[in-house]
Amino acid sequence: MPDEIKPEAPKPEAAKPEAPKAEAPKAEAAVKPEAPKAEAAAPKPAAPPKAPPVAPAPWEGDLVTHMKNRFGAAILEASTFLGQNYFLVDATRIEEICFYLRDDQKFDMLADLTAVDYPKKEKRFEVVYQLYSFPRNERLRLKAPVAENESISTAVNVWKTANWLEREAYDMFGINFAGHPDLRRILLPEGWQGFPLRKDHHILTQDDQWVRENLNIESGQ
Repeated sequence: MPDEIKPEAPKPEAAKPEAPKAEAPKAEAAVKPEAPKAEAAAPKPAAPPKAPPVAPAPWEGDLVTHMKNRFGAAILEASTFLGQNYFLVDATRIEEICFYLRDDQKFDMLADLTAVDYPKKEKRFEVVYQLYSFPRNERLRLKAPVAENESISTAVNVWKTANWLEREAYDMFGINFAGHPDLRRILLPEGWQGFPLRKDHHILTQDDQWVRENLNIESGQ
């Protein structure tokens, strides 16, 4: 028999070339948003003009008329400042002026007594009396210039409250109140040197000798 013709084995198909892979789209670089530009700073408003300094103004009224008629040239000034009326008076007549204000004008209360130091003035100190009248419901300031080595009459005979107030002015400023019944230091010890509220007295100044002799320590100032 003739040889059987064997069917040919099917030829393997040629491998098909792979389709090119699609490249993944590249991520676009993230674009950073621009920072908002700072707005130009608004110009600062101009500072308001400084108010002119307040100065005392002349004071007129019935009390001023009475005081000038009674004491004449001893009333050196009658002024008002920030709503406060005051007299500047001759210190040599302070006691009779105080009696008049108490008895005739009814300023029956001495609310305070203190002093101010003006080192460049001929009359270095001003003794200041703060008066109040209950019947009038009125305040009044009385000021009397005193030189460093001068005395001024005490007001203890007019208002008892002047006692300790004058002692404090003596203690802090060294002002002598003639006729005071017990003029001695009230805050600092007797024998202390210096007057702390004078402008030429440094805030840290102490009487080192007194501290050493009486407390047996060295001053820490």
